[in-house]
Amino acid sequence: MTTASEMSWDEIKTLIAELAIQSKETDRRFQETDRRFQETDRRFQETDRRFQETDRRFQETEAQLRETDRQLRETRRLVERISRDLGRLGNRLGEFVEEMVEPAVVALFQARGLKVHRTMKNLTYRNDDGRLLAQVDLVAIDSDTLIAIECKSHLSVDDVNEHLERLAHFKTYWPEYGSYRLLGAVAAMVVPDEAAAYAYRKGLFVLAPSGETMRLLNDKAFQPRAW
Repeated sequence: MTTASEMSWDEIKTLIAELAIQSKETDRRFQETDRRFQETDRRFQETDRRFQETDRRFQETEAQLRETDRQLRETRRLVERISRDLGRLGNRLGEFVEEMVEPAVVALFQARGLKVHRTMKNLTYRNDDGRLLAQVDLVAIDSDTLIAIECKSHLSVDDVNEHLERLAHFKTYWPEYGSYRLLGAVAAMVVPDEAAAYAYRKGLFVLAPSGETMRLLNDKAFQPRAW
């Protein structure tokens, strides 16, 4: 083995140069290792951030699901309440016909020169299987005149059109009244101006509440349509 005293100056310089190169390479490797550690730490931090973001989103989703569940429960309660209200409204509509419309129609129409003297509720037509095909809530009738009255809680233009269609087929369902002068009327607890004006233009009498009774909204110039 060659000792330092036996090495030439050139060999010593070469060795020093090699050691310097090795030192630089070692330092470079340390720096690369440190860079990788830093990158690994950055990735760990990014992973942790993503886990935190995922957890935040899970918490938001859980909160949204709780809110959705609350809204569904509220919707179910609302549907149940509406169903109860509709049931009560159906009962009220029957009371409306019995207590306000039916007692008033004969006098109201007689005051307009229509000599009706009796009423019938729920005029129905069913086919051979018992299925209901047509129904009129109330009729005011005499020997040659019949007024078919549709009663609603809240009158709409669609309600008027449905009653017009019913009147067009009335004598098909009830041919025993084929020779009668058939007139039409609509009555409602609530009568919007638009629906009342539309019914008027279509030749229908319009009845609306007035205190504890009913009144005709048609003026004296009104000419009813006959079917």
